[in-house]
Amino acid sequence: MTDAAAPAVDTGTLILDAARSRLRADGYSGLSTRKVAEEAGVPLSQLHYHFGSKQGLILALFAEENQRRLERQTRMYAQDLPLWQRYEQACDFLEDDLDSGYVRVLQEMIAAGWSNAELGAAVRDLLGGWVALLADVVREAERRHGPLGPFTAEELATLVASAFFGSESLLLLGFDREVLPIRSALRRVGVLIRQLDEGSTALRRTEDASMPTGR
Repeated sequence: MTDAAAPAVDTGTLILDAARSRLRADGYSGLSTRKVAEEAGVPLSQLHYHFGSKQGLILALFAEENQRRLERQTRMYAQDLPLWQRYEQACDFLEDDLDSGYVRVLQEMIAAGWSNAELGAAVRDLLGGWVALLADVVREAERRHGPLGPFTAEELATLVASAFFGSESLLLLGFDREVLPIRSALRRVGVLIRQLDEGSTALRRTEDASMPTGR
């Protein structure tokens, strides 16, 4: 007897995988649904059946990619590590996402959303998940260190998210270190977080040592 055949790959998954490949090669504006269908090895009608249109396909792919990375980031920030170490991992993830092509797709989606109301609304909704995650991280830091200046958690989360989104755009434009030291600037924020974390820890130790011991 022969081994049982492996389960067939879902047609929708085949199309999404092909769309991911073509997006990295051709970009959003150059994406052709016909080329996607050819790479997936399915009739063009199947693409329209599963996703309706090029925009529907892009939105489905972006939602999947975004959710995957958001879950990765959520797991990372949930680790029992100092916040500065988790922030450094976030900087490492940026490099991974640049290499994978995800950042390029994200930035092209943002740009396309400027003139496409439906696409813009979808991108805003998806990116809102990142700001919400960062706001939770800020609240954790506030519980440990007290208020972080005059900012609300949402304001600090917005600043950090905007710093990364803006940096991604400039990195894709090809700015080098001599003109804009983007990567090192982002990582210096981790140094500030470490100083805050270690300074607060040292202060707590000093306060604990000065407390009278009970008998």
